[in-house]
Amino acid sequence: MAYCSLSTIVSSRSSTPMASFSPAASRPSNSRSLPKSFLRSPTKGFTPCSIRFASSMRSSSRRFAAKAYLEGDLPLVGNKSPDFEAEAVFDQEFINVKLSDYLGKKYVILFFYPLDFTFVCPTEITAFSDRYAEFENLNTEILGVSIDSVYLRRPPCGIWKLELFLSSVDSPLQFSHLAWVQTDRKSGGLGDLKYPLISDVTKSISKSYGVLIPDQGIALRGLFIIDKEGVIQHSTINNLAIGRSVDETLRTLQALKYVQENPDEVCPAGWKPGEKSMKPDPKLSKEYFAAI
Repeated sequence: MAYCSLSTIVSSRSSTPMASFSPAASRPSNSRSLPKSFLRSPTKGFTPCSIRFASSMRSSSRRFAAKAYLEGDLPLVGNKSPDFEAEAVFDQEFINVKLSDYLGKKYVILFFYPLDFTFVCPTEITAFSDRYAEFENLNTEILGVSIDSVYLRRPPCGIWKLELFLSSVDSPLQFSHLAWVQTDRKSGGLGDLKYPLISDVTKSISKSYGVLIPDQGIALRGLFIIDKEGVIQHSTINNLAIGRSVDETLRTLQALKYVQENPDEVCPAGWKPGEKSMKPDPKLSKEYFAAI
């Protein structure tokens, strides 16, 4: 049992923030549980998907993209992102965030983290905030999500000491996005952030994106890149102890935007802007391989 304490007190509010997602966009739920060692068990009942390419493999001018189909359970990548609407904290205020508001306007980096006032999480959250301008230049918004409340509810015992029980995350002691933002970085807080932190207290968003650990009630470190059409183009999920790379997220976003702007080209491993891409054609691709 691990615990944290917080000296800064946030006044209680009477209403409870609610998170919701569009039922039509949600995925059928698959029960997954993690042992205490945080080793994720393999997905059961997975049916291999069939791949149908957008056009003939021999066409050198086609858009190189695959549409994936899976009976009974659509994969997230290549399909519409589950919509949601939830309360969030941004610029020291409570706001409402709806994912579909970004449709046709911006790319979205949507990332989940387990809990406020923990250890790896603030290193990721502040790293994305410090690099926010680079994502903004690529017309991209960043959204952070956890199952924590945007504010604190007073514990029944009336004691303002906060304790984190990983074995009972659903206890009345709710950690606050606002309190974390108002805590200095040197004290384990976040300080001011340049993007919203969303409250998924109902766990419906985490569940719809397949990152919820059912028996612990918290989310794995899932990250999704969603394009302007609302399609998930990239996802990565880390276990709880492993932080994510802002550099790799930025590089993947740049590669995505490049292939969408140049539909007859693809990006090889480790591609960065300014480097040589390749043609998805048996003959034309030889030009790339001959140059490396």
